[in-house]
Amino acid sequence: MKVLVAVKRVIDYNVKVRVKADQSDVDLANVKMALNPFCEIAIEEAVRLKEAGTADEVVVVSVGSKACEEQIRTALALGADRGIRIDTEDAPDSLSVAKLLAKIVEKEAPGLVILGKQAIDSDNNQTGQMLAALLDRPQGTFASAVKVAEDKVQVTREVDGGLQTVELAMPAIVTTDLRLNEPRYASLPNIMKAKRKPLDVISPDELNLSVSSNITLLSVEPPAERQAGIKVGSVDELVEKLRNEAKVI
Repeated sequence: MKVLVAVKRVIDYNVKVRVKADQSDVDLANVKMALNPFCEIAIEEAVRLKEAGTADEVVVVSVGSKACEEQIRTALALGADRGIRIDTEDAPDSLSVAKLLAKIVEKEAPGLVILGKQAIDSDNNQTGQMLAALLDRPQGTFASAVKVAEDKVQVTREVDGGLQTVELAMPAIVTTDLRLNEPRYASLPNIMKAKRKPLDVISPDELNLSVSSNITLLSVEPPAERQAGIKVGSVDELVEKLRNEAKVI
């Protein structure tokens, strides 16, 4: 079985995000970029399926400029077999990404497609669901456990009040939650090997698609700064402030 994993290049989660002075977008100048953490979990799950003998090939695909090849190579160092970059300069919206991925899925015919449930830069949580709809395939979202048996995949997902397990006929789409696994670190030998693994570049024209966005970014604002705390001299003073100033009791 072939497993296809979609990954996204995002700002490293350890970096403090800055907003441009004109509030037109996030400032990406000289900012460290990395794999979206949810995508790392998706790669780890695919590699584990291969190590267990369930999958025989893991293909990583990303949409973006040449810069995102760095993240594809990282995925190859983590155990993926080959990569595909769909060449776009502008950042397409979720629907455009889903349409591009759908073309790759039709071409590669994987038994399972795994995506992170969302990217930490946009938090849209849309692409996996849109991809499943475009391909008319069953989907298991927010997976905290994945079990593949013959031509079916069981996905355990966290819902309000507990866990829900669904069984999907394959080929299927799965999006990962944080508790699915703990991604491994890439070893130096695997980083070196990843440089020699195949990485194909495909243009949207080759997929008979044009990239566009139906979303206009109006402005970006940083979160409001937190007010400094205060010390109180007694429990009575604390209660008085909670009641009359904070108005929480």
